[in-house]
Parts: sequence; C-alpha cells; structure tokens
Amino acid sequence: MSKTPIEFKGSIFTLSVIHVHDVKPDAIRQAIEKKVAQAPEFLKDAPVVINVSNIEQNICWKEFSKTILSTGLHVVGISGCSDVKLKQAIINSGLPLLTEGKILKHNDTASSIIKETRCIHMPVRSGQQIYAQNSDLIVIGSVNAGAELIADGNIHIYGTMRGRALAGASGNTDSQIFCTSFFPELISIAGQYCLNDQIPTEYLYKSIRLCLQNGTITIHPLI
Repeated sequence: MSKTPIEFKGSIFTLSVIHVHDVKPDAIRQAIEKKVAQAPEFLKDAPVVINVSNIEQNICWKEFSKTILSTGLHVVGISGCSDVKLKQAIINSGLPLLTEGKILKHNDTASSIIKETRCIHMPVRSGQQIYAQNSDLIVIGSVNAGAELIADGNIHIYGTMRGRALAGASGNTDSQIFCTSFFPELISIAGQYCLNDQIPTEYLYKSIRLCLQNGTITIHPLI
C-alpha cells in the first residue's frame, strides 16, 4: 500500500516561555545569560517562546530579536502580542504568533480541569514522552534518564525517577509530584522548574512530595 509523502500528527513538546518585562538589550541579554548559566543542560541552545504581554513601551523588533538570538537561544514563536504594528513586524521576521493555553488561578478548581487518571503499568524508557492531558499521571515502574512525563494534573511515580517530570502543564499551581525514589534530571510544576544539581542531596533517592509554595517548588518527605 502506497503512503502519502507526509503526515500531520499532534504532539507535545517541552518549551520554556520567556516573559519579557524590559526592552533594554543589555538588561535582557544579561538576564538570559544568567539563567542559562544556572541551568545549562536545560537551557543552552534551547527552543523558547517569547511572551511580550508585559511590555508597554514601543519595541524595535529587529534589535529586540537580535538580542535574544545573541544568547544562543532559538526563538520558535511569540506570544502575548496585542499591538498591531508589533504583530506585523513579528510576522515579517518569519516568526509565528502563538496563543498560550489558559493559566489557572489559585481560586480556580482543579476538578474543573482534571477529569481522569492515566496509568502506565511499565517502566518508561529513555526517549519516551508520556502526556496525561486534563488528568493525573501514575507510573507503576521506574522512569529512565532521558524520559519525560507531562501531566496537566499530578504525577505519581512508584519506582525510581531519573528522567523529567512536568506536572501542572496547563498552569494548575495546585498540582504536585509524588515519587518513591527521587533522582530526576528535571522537575517542573506549572512552569516553575528545578534541575538535579539544585536539589538538596538529602532528598535524593528518597520518597518525596513536591508542591508549589509562594511560586517556589518545595520538597517534603513522603514518609
């Protein structure tokens, strides 16, 4: 049976969104370089989305985009743009305008978003990505380095966690991560992330619970 030359399929990718609050080139470049230096394994040469919703001043788009690219990041799209002239400048530069998903507020009910639970009854291999849309994710087994778990709700791992876990992917700040043996490459809750070398050693290979408190990821013993 002959196949068509291409196929369109939906997929999920992990992208960092940079929310810009200042248009001064030096300030932007220094801030990005500082962040990249803190997490080079995660951010060096990374694809990113630039959110410009908090900028009220006029932007020289050519200079602005040149500043971002000088840091080594790869801009794949722009979000949060409401200015007509800026939108046209972005389109003329060849970048797409993106619409981000809804970010839940603290008074939003998680039950209105999280509808079910996705359960994986086997180890997750390196290179695999599992996404639990509008649900919690449970993995009964270990998660190898190079594997990635993404859930709009909570993530539970009943095994050793060596990969990446991103809970609250749709912005739910009440989401949590539970793990029986904790040694991840990266963990994230509602866009806030923490790398392996930022985790206190007393929590490694322990049973833990992670949640957000005042916008910061905190780690608590599970047992």
